[in-house]
Amino acid sequence: MRIAIASDHAALALKSALVAHLQAGGHEVADLGPYDESSVDYPDYGYKLAASVAAGEAEYGVALCGSGIGISIAVNRNPACRAALVSEPLSAKLAREHNDANVIAMGARLTGIDMAKACLDTFLSTPFAGDRHVRRVGKLSNPDFAKDPA
Repeated sequence: MRIAIASDHAALALKSALVAHLQAGGHEVADLGPYDESSVDYPDYGYKLAASVAAGEAEYGVALCGSGIGISIAVNRNPACRAALVSEPLSAKLAREHNDANVIAMGARLTGIDMAKACLDTFLSTPFAGDRHVRRVGKLSNPDFAKDPA
């Protein structure tokens, strides 16, 4: 599986651990940066990650920052991306199963490395349930579709 990963400076250590974890699992990983602890702006890396996923360069994305909130907001500005901020495996499972999330977001200051690995493994191994969720997911990327016809 091709997976893109990006962070800000606050999540550099978590990103490194997850890159190694993904590679050990046989995944092809595109590390989109940053590559050192110099201060960076998380939106820049969120937009870069979103562009990679939207272009089909990666099947899934992993977005990390201190809280996971800011970078997930940046990723979700791209209508082709559905980033879900998770902190435990059940939310990672539901993000894939019900929302067809294609980006998982986590906060390095809030989620330990082992928990982040468990969330990521669950996210990547859970299929989209389809069925009644297809219509709802369609509305996430198309606000006009969601308008009440009345």
